[in-house]
Amino acid sequence: MSVAARSLPLLVLLALGSAHADEGMWLLNDFPSQAVQKGYRFAPDQAWLDRVRLGALKLGTGCSASLVSSHGLVMTNHHCVRDCVQDLSTPKDDYLAQGFFAPTERDERRCPKLEASQLLAITDVTEQIRAATRGLEGPAFAKARKEEMARIEGACATGPAVRCDVVTLFHGGRYQLYRYRRYQDVRLVFAPEFPMAAFGGYPDNFNFPRYGFDVALLRVYDGDAPASTPDALRWARKPAVEGDLVFVAGHPGGTERVQTVEQLAFQRDVALPWTLLRLAELRGVLLEFSRGNPELYRITRARIRTVENGLKGLRGRYAYLATPAAFEQKRAEDGELRSRVQADPALAARYGPAWEGITRALASERRIHAELRMMETSDAFNSELFEMARLLVRAAEELPKPSEQRLREYSDARLPSLKQRLLRPVPVPKEVERVTLSFGLRRLRDDLGADHPFVQRTLGKDAPEDLARALVDGTRLEEVTVREALWTGGKAAIEASTDPMILLARRVDADARAVRKVFEDEVEGPLAKYGELLHQAHVAVYGTSGYPDGTLTLRLSYGRIAGWEQDGRRVPAMTRFDGLYARSTGTFPFALAPSWLKARSALDPKTPMNVATTNDIIGGNSGSPLLDRNAEVVGLIFDGNLPSLGGDYGYDAATNRAVAVHASAILEALEKVYGAHRVVSEIRGASAAKTR
Repeated sequence: MSVAARSLPLLVLLALGSAHADEGMWLLNDFPSQAVQKGYRFAPDQAWLDRVRLGALKLGTGCSASLVSSHGLVMTNHHCVRDCVQDLSTPKDDYLAQGFFAPTERDERRCPKLEASQLLAITDVTEQIRAATRGLEGPAFAKARKEEMARIEGACATGPAVRCDVVTLFHGGRYQLYRYRRYQDVRLVFAPEFPMAAFGGYPDNFNFPRYGFDVALLRVYDGDAPASTPDALRWARKPAVEGDLVFVAGHPGGTERVQTVEQLAFQRDVALPWTLLRLAELRGVLLEFSRGNPELYRITRARIRTVENGLKGLRGRYAYLATPAAFEQKRAEDGELRSRVQADPALAARYGPAWEGITRALASERRIHAELRMMETSDAFNSELFEMARLLVRAAEELPKPSEQRLREYSDARLPSLKQRLLRPVPVPKEVERVTLSFGLRRLRDDLGADHPFVQRTLGKDAPEDLARALVDGTRLEEVTVREALWTGGKAAIEASTDPMILLARRVDADARAVRKVFEDEVEGPLAKYGELLHQAHVAVYGTSGYPDGTLTLRLSYGRIAGWEQDGRRVPAMTRFDGLYARSTGTFPFALAPSWLKARSALDPKTPMNVATTNDIIGGNSGSPLLDRNAEVVGLIFDGNLPSLGGDYGYDAATNRAVAVHASAILEALEKVYGAHRVVSEIRGASAAKTR
């Protein structure tokens, strides 16, 4: 990020709202329509915002999507459904390699683990949470907060088709209840070949010009029939061009733009290096494992791509914080807010404790970080089979308790999603499980040390590779009937089980729960409490709350289609089909699929393919619709450029760019490359019907 371009502190820019015209991941119930009017002479009204809210979807994969027909048709990215495509594939029908298209609705295939949610309503519950936690500190605060959130969610979730989440905004400054329509029957309609969805591979990822066809179509079902979705977004009647005003409706993940410098230092010095090292090592392990064996490559390819995407993205985040000028700018922003609070005795008394409280919480997080990552997350137990075992062991312990006293993921409001993950039949390649679990157990021993009690309790006298092999070969948790029996049998069935993965999950659970409780009491709870004070201090000093950091909840950003200057050269705003063919080398990752080679003469070479925009996005926005001022679809977000990787911490309108597949490219390829006439007609028909 150019420091010169950010002449005012970020917090001031957030307060001014329009100082960085296109900055912001805005709440749909607090959208700055007047700022858009000032910059673009268009002000979205409430009806417009409601239409976008209902047309947007959230996927359980951490991605975004949108309804594009009244018959349940959903558009998202290929990489958002890559696991589904892999799960449906076999050595004979490798849908990742050859692509997938259902000629009729009867041929649409259910994604075993996928869930989609439509946001129906937003209710502010800040005062309820504050009333429940008022005057409390430490563990008592964390407990009361968790229990009140569970009570609110439980009262809202009236059935399995309703999902309710209490969302923490402004790091505890506000709480809102999001009520969703839940779709758990989601079926694959279309996915291109992996080489086209990820054209350019690791070298082109987060770069531009770009030529990816990262597109997939799903359909949501209700009672074994396509769902009626009258709120679908219509396709644009005219294609988007450079300079057009565009909006992105999606679910950006966690950003850290309004945090203390100590919080950013923790990311730079502890969290990011830990994860980067793990991903780099895991990438090497998976590449070596799959090298030279087509079947091993087939079952590992999707995971390798996911690891590579995370590795490159997190490198960009680390590079931002490791740049001295950028970090000093963040230090200055934090220092200015703190000094202005301290200069006013009333503000200092009310909000001054925020910084000390956050610093104490971070000291606890630094102390337990390695144990938390190894005991409670998947770092040591990098195995889908172990995840199933832990879910079953904890379900047996948690479900007999009142909902609000359980671990949050086991509350009544969350049970439908948990059961979806656990009880759907999915293929689990044991060859990969042995490799990833061995890797995790080696890291456990390396990072905590061979003498650590948890390491000894986990490994005993076994080498990591030997234990991983015995666990994976001995378990039967890949069989859905076995998992169902353990789920329905509850604690008695779990205690009677001799499955080695269940036994391991039971053996390590007490330690994992203990470190999790320390995290909730000493880190998560205090960060929420003092984050609320930090937000209130920001409002008191600058007079407005701006937009909250990303929370994987629905947001709306606005911007325009535009290129940028990079290293003295002009980067164009769009690429075209003819550029795709010119970029093809015939060798991975720049090899075109046979279907695209065959269709070349039928395609209009001037069709815009990928497009860069100034919209403020981050991870989680993948699959978001790109919309024009009519709330019509003009593209599909799938990436950002390299400068945007620092978007977790700040936004620079000069260089940050979102990257989308142009809507014209989507229909042109569906029709002329894939012969997907029925869905093209459905998309066009739905749009025509809405204009009549």
